[in-house]
Parts: sequence; C-alpha cells; structure tokens
Amino acid sequence: MSDETLILDTFEEYAQAYCAKDLPRLMELFDADSNISVIGTGADEICATRSAIETLFTRNFSDATTKQFEWHWRQVTQAGDAAVVAATLNIHLEIGGDALSVPIRWSVGLVRRSAGWKWTHRHASSAAGGQKSGAAYPTE
Repeated sequence: MSDETLILDTFEEYAQAYCAKDLPRLMELFDADSNISVIGTGADEICATRSAIETLFTRNFSDATTKQFEWHWRQVTQAGDAAVVAATLNIHLEIGGDALSVPIRWSVGLVRRSAGWKWTHRHASSAAGGQKSGAAYPTE
C-alpha cells in the first residue's frame, strides 16, 4: 500500500472514531512520542497537550453528535517520514435534534512511526464569512 493511501486511511479512522465518540480510538491516531497540538474553529480551541486535546474532544462530543465527514479535496505532501495533508470537508452534525452541515478546512501534520502514520497536529478553520471572493482580507 502506498504511503499516500496509508496517510489518507488515518483520516477515515479519525472520522469513524469521531462519529462514534470513541476518545481512546481517536487519541490513538495522535503520536505518543512527540508534542501534539490541535487548533479548532472556536476561539478557545488551542490545545498543546494530550490532556487538553482529550478535554476538547470530550466537550465536542457532549455538544453535538457528528454523523458524517464528507471529504471534498485532500492533498498529501510528503518528505521522508513527515507529511502534511491539506483538506476541505463538510462535517454533518446533529445539535439538539437539528441537522447542521459545517464547511471546514483542515491541515494535518503526520510522522511515520513503526506503528504507522501518526498525527502531530490538526488545524481546523472555516472560511471568513465577511470576505468577498477575490479579496485578501475580510472587510465586512
């Protein structure tokens, strides 16, 4: 199996674990041998320790039920035992009985370990709503 396939397989595993609210399975994707970090879409979602990331995911799981990760575009850039994946997706959620689809942009840093490709960083963002197409900055 190619490295790119193995790397992208971690995205499917992440999606399945996240939708199942399976914190141990989700955290298994992150590298245990290095500093890890997660930046989410919320203003306070900046985590640089395993325990902070677990707390963030636990809060996310209590706030909503994720039904599906719908991948749109993914690009893998690899240099030896390190890789970065840029991705766009929609996350389909249920919050208080209401369905919600959230468009997200991701970047994920990974390292190759003996146990496979492990995540060292995940950054999520949503496009600036006040930014016009073709504009460099949100001005509204």
